[in-house]
Amino acid sequence: MSDILNNILAVKADEVAAAKKYRDLASLRREVEGDAQLRADIRGFEASLRKNIAAGRAGVIAEVKKASPSKGVLRADFKPAQIAESYAEAGASCLSVLTDVNFFQGSVDYLKQARAAVELPVIRKDFMVDMYQVYEARAMGADAILLIVSALDHGLMAELEACAQELGMDVLVEVHDGDELTAALKLKTPLVGINNRNLRTFETSLETTLGLLPRIPAERLVVTESGIMVPGDVQRMREANVHAFLVGEAFMRAPSPGAELRRLFD
Repeated sequence: MSDILNNILAVKADEVAAAKKYRDLASLRREVEGDAQLRADIRGFEASLRKNIAAGRAGVIAEVKKASPSKGVLRADFKPAQIAESYAEAGASCLSVLTDVNFFQGSVDYLKQARAAVELPVIRKDFMVDMYQVYEARAMGADAILLIVSALDHGLMAELEACAQELGMDVLVEVHDGDELTAALKLKTPLVGINNRNLRTFETSLETTLGLLPRIPAERLVVTESGIMVPGDVQRMREANVHAFLVGEAFMRAPSPGAELRRLFD
């Protein structure tokens, strides 16, 4: 595990502890589980990806991200609702919204604003380390959560997955290498994200996705993450039968995120 990931996880533990002092898990759980409208309003994250792919298009998870620890601020003029609308108009399947404050300058409000602006399902992009965050995700309107194998032991990861699925959310499990893939395939979720970024060097290589593909059962839906910067990257993945993509930095640095989505994928 990288030093920066260790640092992030320590901060997450502190954040959860502070949140529980403000409002305990039992209270949050009662609210989420008792809200029939919240449940009725959920949008199918996996279903949206598969619908676009079945139609012959790429399934694009378009990210709403202001900054990152390695690159700093990616988009100073950051308007989540406008970004979400431009993605929807350009044919995105889903949105990914950063809610981490300290490292990615994200916000729960950004997720709410982006989701309210469009009809697309939204994944809460954060570092999930506690059941509390799963209920938080549903309370804020998230339709899916991200579980990062390198940040979790398997027992906790399975518990977080089960909780999310009981609440009607989809789960994207993220891996970086073969050992993590072995752990991810023990989960029930069909959504397997392969992050092409090396957590130690922060360099990206599409070979990460291509090298792990032979080990992934056909019923799983592979999402390639990071390093998709030019149309040739998309073509290379689709020729390898990878049709789902999570893209953030390339879109965030462009004058029009939606126009950049079209340039990459049309």
